[in-house]
Amino acid sequence: MTKSLLGDRWTIWIVGAFTVVLFLVANLPWQLDDYDQAKQAFTSFEMIKEGRWFYQQTPHAHVATKPPLIGWISAGLFELTRSWDLAWRLPSFLAAVAISILLFRAAVTAYGSVAALIALSAFGLNLFSPRLATLVRTDMPLTLVIFLIGLLIWQKVRHGEPWNKRDHLLVFLLLTGAMLIKGPIVWAFLLPGIGIFEWRRHSNNEPSAWCGWWPWVASLGVFLLWVAGGIVFQRGFFDEVVMREFVARFGETIHRSQPIYFYLPHLLHKFLPWCALIIGVAVLDLRSRRWKIRAAFCEISPETFWLLCWSLGGLLTMSLIPSKRVDRIFPVIPPLCLLLATQVANRYVSCSHGSVSRSSTSLNVDLTGHRPVATVGERTRGRICFWSAVALFLSILVTGGYTISKVVSEYRNHRDALVVFGREVRHEAEAHHWRYEAFAANDEGLLLYLRKTHFIEPDRAIGEWNGGNLDALVVPTEKARGLMRELHDAVLSQLKSSEKNGERAGYVLITR
Repeated sequence: MTKSLLGDRWTIWIVGAFTVVLFLVANLPWQLDDYDQAKQAFTSFEMIKEGRWFYQQTPHAHVATKPPLIGWISAGLFELTRSWDLAWRLPSFLAAVAISILLFRAAVTAYGSVAALIALSAFGLNLFSPRLATLVRTDMPLTLVIFLIGLLIWQKVRHGEPWNKRDHLLVFLLLTGAMLIKGPIVWAFLLPGIGIFEWRRHSNNEPSAWCGWWPWVASLGVFLLWVAGGIVFQRGFFDEVVMREFVARFGETIHRSQPIYFYLPHLLHKFLPWCALIIGVAVLDLRSRRWKIRAAFCEISPETFWLLCWSLGGLLTMSLIPSKRVDRIFPVIPPLCLLLATQVANRYVSCSHGSVSRSSTSLNVDLTGHRPVATVGERTRGRICFWSAVALFLSILVTGGYTISKVVSEYRNHRDALVVFGREVRHEAEAHHWRYEAFAANDEGLLLYLRKTHFIEPDRAIGEWNGGNLDALVVPTEKARGLMRELHDAVLSQLKSSEKNGERAGYVLITR
């Protein structure tokens, strides 16, 4: 029954639709107040408003540390949609949907519908993916590019195909895209795994995972051109980007250093129950082999070994870098999902017709010739199908429940208070033709809510107001009373944003 449920077309469509809904709603209400979303959103905003297409700043006028590719995409989406909310969030959402589709198609082609459903569910129904799917960050687009490269290697290894010029060009374009999203971090997720795979390949004469040096070197050259231009033309770029953002990641003085095991418990927690299923299937497999680990590795197929190298190589390499943040390990999730599909398919589910193979479903007939008795392997297969169904059910409950409770809590606590305040200020300013500015504040997202490119300094704000060049001013609530004594003909508007237990500053609109 569990196998027919997992292989049913309607189950696949329901899980797919539920995953997309989670991707859409997990970050509601949309705001830019956390996870450095405002910094990323500000890059495309500056591109459109000020023409800074290659080097941008943060809302507080520091040098932006990320390469500009996602900013370019958001700027293009804004020209198409005329909505900043869509322009900022569509890159991550479309990348998440693309990974889901590619993962499902790869798994269904190689292993069948049951394994493909498990891979799709593992990617969409965890505590990582829904949150990153509409977050204004580069993690999901970077994961898509890394997944495309890893998937191409997986297909080459699986089919035993040699690398040709078209493949080299494709890898170069993908690596260049990754470099222009987040720099050479793409190397950490792919090169260690490729190195381990190639080391084993030379002794087994298996297909190669290495496409050659020139795509890697050429893509790095494109990134270094961007870096060199920043050093030459952008003041503070070397200190902020080269030294602080990149070099300091390998030290313990600037960025907060975390222990080497930091990612493992977070991965086990946020990827539940799928990580438990991966471990459980591996244990059952080793148990069936009487714990002959070396024999198991010798018999492992090249494509499965590549998935192991890809996922574990990225995890180990990122763990060695002192500066850590939970979301940075997300690119190992898609290969782990494909690895889980491989585990389920190769040992316990037929790849073609949804039924188990003859060699793995043999039945013993008892001496009386009456009733077929299932072998241990058959019982194990049934156990795997059962626990896969349990994992799917639990992931729907946990991920869905967590997402719903989080969204309800965010609306109850008015996390979008600044978004609403900024929208009301823009509406009033447009209706009354006000010239308005935002007083310098800690909330980086405030500039974007007000659709401004710069905060105004206190002395300049007073001078512009008293000179008649400003009609309205957005000011932190605690500074409003003192500031009004220096502003001629200033009154407090009814437009205010609420404070929340000291967690969020309040703001008020001052008008004439």
